[in-house]
Amino acid sequence: MTIKMQRKTLFLIAAAATALGTMTTEIAAAPAPLQGDAAATGVFTGRDKFGETSGEAMYRNVCAACHMPDAKGAEGAGMYPALAKNPKLEAGGYVLSVMMQGMNGMPPLGRMMTDEQAADVTNYVRTHFGNRYKDRMTPADAKAARPQ
Repeated sequence: MTIKMQRKTLFLIAAAATALGTMTTEIAAAPAPLQGDAAATGVFTGRDKFGETSGEAMYRNVCAACHMPDAKGAEGAGMYPALAKNPKLEAGGYVLSVMMQGMNGMPPLGRMMTDEQAADVTNYVRTHFGNRYKDRMTPADAKAARPQ
């Protein structure tokens, strides 16, 4: 092996070690797993219905896949808007409408939720991640947001 190849190999090893250290830090900073009722079950209650029993569990198991665990959104293969400190969330009906109707690349995932689940996850997002919207959405609000 030439000196040039050895240096290149050492550079690649150092780069890989740096990347691994960054990944380890990111993993350590991830939110703690949910416990009890809010635990990730990954279970559907029917062919097309989510089984989560709280707004937090619904966010963590469904919404966070695109909007990220910290709700700061992401860009890459698509654009997933941040929900953290989002002024659009002031209107709870807007959130329910997007969940039920879909918008741009977001599918209408609210159709796979009960009215109570949709209201619960809306309330969770609107009161967490730097959002402080106090008015609560109800299952009746979720029902009214469904397509006719």
